[in-house]
Amino acid sequence: MTETATGLEFSRQLSSNPKTEEQRAEILAAPGFGNHFTDHTAVVDYTAGPDGQGSWHDARIEPYGPISLDPAASVLHYGQEIFEGMKAYKHDDGSVWTFRAEANAARLNRSARRLALPQLPEETFLESLRQLVAVDKGWIPTGDGESLYLRPYMFATEAFLGVRPSREVSYRVIASPAGNYFGGELKPVSIWLSRNYARAGRGGTGNAKCGGNYAASLAPQMEAEAHGCKQVLFLDPFNDDAVEELGGMNVFFVFKDGRLVTPALSGTILEGVTRSSVIQLGKDRGLDVQERKITINEWEEGVNSGEITEVFACGTAAVITPIGELKTENGDIGSPDAKPGEVTMSLREQLLGIQTGRAEDPHGWLTRLA
Repeated sequence: MTETATGLEFSRQLSSNPKTEEQRAEILAAPGFGNHFTDHTAVVDYTAGPDGQGSWHDARIEPYGPISLDPAASVLHYGQEIFEGMKAYKHDDGSVWTFRAEANAARLNRSARRLALPQLPEETFLESLRQLVAVDKGWIPTGDGESLYLRPYMFATEAFLGVRPSREVSYRVIASPAGNYFGGELKPVSIWLSRNYARAGRGGTGNAKCGGNYAASLAPQMEAEAHGCKQVLFLDPFNDDAVEELGGMNVFFVFKDGRLVTPALSGTILEGVTRSSVIQLGKDRGLDVQERKITINEWEEGVNSGEITEVFACGTAAVITPIGELKTENGDIGSPDAKPGEVTMSLREQLLGIQTGRAEDPHGWLTRLA
């Protein structure tokens, strides 16, 4: 057992039926994204009394498998659930590292506050990652751009139908070997502009990483796919059609005069860890990084005039992905034949270099897991 700073000890119950080396090798040869899962999961339970005072307990590693829930579990009725996304990379010396784990731990707790879930100590969060990677290290792919995707999540498990925060909660981590999010050769993607849907509203849960936000993006995502697009872009129609974010990524604009612009956090935009990293790396390069309102009209006029030279999206899963064109009901912005921009690809190369240990980590963003 390993004890965390909060006094929790992780016990281990290893799988009696893990994948064979041959089965694992076949999966790692072409992992895709989110299609396969490792042999184990990390779990920590939480219980509170009627006074709201509670504690985390029963930290453990157990075999990956179905979760048994009461039909009245509150997560099934009121959506009290949050999650995170991060990656573990195997470096050339065989060690395993993750990127800005403390930022993910902090965001998980910000999301928990918004969804009325308990705060998880940072050390417990980090130890759950270490424990899972320790037993499933052999699942980490080592191809170009590949990693072990880690999915920490927390949900309400108490069986009751009253509308109040659950007094029983489960925190878990699962892991999935991951290849390129959009698959194949990296090239600019096409994005669909949603005019009929909103991802989140002011005062809502837009700045929390919870399942409901992603569920709200699925109908417009289907609309995007029907128009041959990989992702959907959301606007704020009550703020001059200000650009917000994609269904699962933040967006950046590169101007020819050296500005790097991204929409300012408004309460309806998720504060992406990759987003904040790009902002810092841009400042390190001497770029004029701006977090401000940028409207769809400025995007169109900037591309048409040549003032905006590159547009890209960023997030944990896709890292940095160039955007070639934005398709709309009233015409398209950009070109499906656009080439990846120099700034976009340079930032992507640096970010991946830091994550994989092949470039300097000037800000101490890496955390060793194994």
